[in-house]
Amino acid sequence: MEEVISKNATNYKELLKYYLASQDEQSLYGVEKVSKEFIKNQILPEEIVNLHIQAMAEINPDLTEQYKHSMNFLLEAMIFYGLAMQEIPLLREEKHLLKSEISVAANMQKTLLGTKKPTIEGLDIGIISVPAHQMNGDYHHFVKGKNGSLGIAIADVIGKGIPAALCMSMIKYSMDSYPEESMSPKSILRNLNRVVERNVDPSMFITMCYAHYMPSESKLRLSSAGHEPGYYYNSQTDTFQEIETKGLVLGVSPDTEYNEYEIDINKNDMVILLTDGVTECRDGDRFIESQEVLDIINKYADLPAQQMVESVYKHFERLQDFQLRDDFTLLVLRKDV
Repeated sequence: MEEVISKNATNYKELLKYYLASQDEQSLYGVEKVSKEFIKNQILPEEIVNLHIQAMAEINPDLTEQYKHSMNFLLEAMIFYGLAMQEIPLLREEKHLLKSEISVAANMQKTLLGTKKPTIEGLDIGIISVPAHQMNGDYHHFVKGKNGSLGIAIADVIGKGIPAALCMSMIKYSMDSYPEESMSPKSILRNLNRVVERNVDPSMFITMCYAHYMPSESKLRLSSAGHEPGYYYNSQTDTFQEIETKGLVLGVSPDTEYNEYEIDINKNDMVILLTDGVTECRDGDRFIESQEVLDIINKYADLPAQQMVESVYKHFERLQDFQLRDDFTLLVLRKDV
């Protein structure tokens, strides 16, 4: 290696000496060749600067002290630059490994948290959930009872990435362990709250809404743990109203009790459940108003529920230049008989 550096140093000095005497730009092509040799032999930037300092000292011993100090300053700068450059391949490798791990985790999340949209007689269901990044911090889940009832969970982890996915997996398997007769929304949230409080880091919170639809009664019972308010559309009056549900987010206090609300669902009525990634969409620097969301839902209300939610999503995706800032989950239930 020393022989290589010595040879390159000699070539560099001769090229520099010739250029200083002639200012012939053709000699710069020789610099390109030497530079490629430097790269080939992994010569660090500070070593090149040091070669330049030594060459200039031999070519012109009468250099000013100020010039010498400036070159020493440049040498120190290149030492730090060289150290940083050596870290880049390691950082790239770490980034590649991290992206691979996140990709694997995202696929596992889809498998672990996957839920099939059920078929419920007399009920048209539309659901769309799109992550802003690879991992989805939103969660939805359907539980179909033997009596034709439907349990619906929609949640949002305050915190993203792999920790959020792990939290959602815990929520999902906790719910799967409950017997069907315990599908009361307030009891589901009460039990999940204890699980979260015992097992989730205090810096992470989970908002959740759990609804239970009873076709035989045409009623929807619903409880909320600090989740984004849903909306009820009354087809007779052609109006939307906010579903006023209150409740503490999961994991704050182990003894939290949750209220349960009841809504009568008539033909063509709709219930809209969502996460804050819908209501906090932006138009430029402006957050949209809740009424704007309802206006767009109403615009596509004549479509089947699944087409409706997909059309609403595409509208807000375009509004944000196809760059979601938060996970987007929208669920619509419409009674069609």
